[in-house]
Amino acid sequence: MLRLIKNFCTMKPPVNAALLHDVDIPTKKATFGMGCFWSNDSLFGVTPGVVRTRVGYSGGTTKNPRYRNLGDHTEVIELDFDPKTVTYEDLLDMFWANHEYGLTTKLKRQYQSLILYHDEEQRDAAQASYKVMQERCNGQLRTEIAPASTFFPAEDYHQKYRLQGHKDFCQSLGIDATRLQTSHLAARLNGYLVGVGGRTQFEQEVQRLGLTEKQAEYVRRELERNEGGGLAC
Repeated sequence: MLRLIKNFCTMKPPVNAALLHDVDIPTKKATFGMGCFWSNDSLFGVTPGVVRTRVGYSGGTTKNPRYRNLGDHTEVIELDFDPKTVTYEDLLDMFWANHEYGLTTKLKRQYQSLILYHDEEQRDAAQASYKVMQERCNGQLRTEIAPASTFFPAEDYHQKYRLQGHKDFCQSLGIDATRLQTSHLAARLNGYLVGVGGRTQFEQEVQRLGLTEKQAEYVRRELERNEGGGLAC
């Protein structure tokens, strides 16, 4: 499944200072396991109200997990979201609706359907939504709900994996290995470039993101070329 690509965007040419890498507003965290985390990184990255995304490993007890040695951890995505724009319940709806696999199928721990809650409010919301889905799945639901534990960021080549496939474009934006996990712009482009989010939403926020017209046109071409193509890993 995995090709080791090293498009870490380490080059730092002159970039547009208006690019919206950093968004300094109060946020909350959400953590989900939904199978392969590359697709989920693109999906949530363009969701209105989601500020940052990063993928990694959590939910287990193994110390310092790595992709080739996860132990009892699961591939997860961790989100920083603005609760004034998107609710945790909204994110749960996306969680249930966008599993590539695993809601009712027994999989190895790496791809477990998993909700890791960060407070009692999230726990209650997750349990309520679980009950609804359990009825829809005729009691066959295999999703687990547990308190959030230590999150271990995945290796750099996993972060914003789709964006890293556009090496020169990534470099032109000044996105280095650190920004792959922290940049709002990187989260957005990681979805738009594979056709997620749609042209209308992109046009509504292209100026806010600080892209030049040339950069915006590059994204438009890729978005239109890939829209509707699906997000399978």
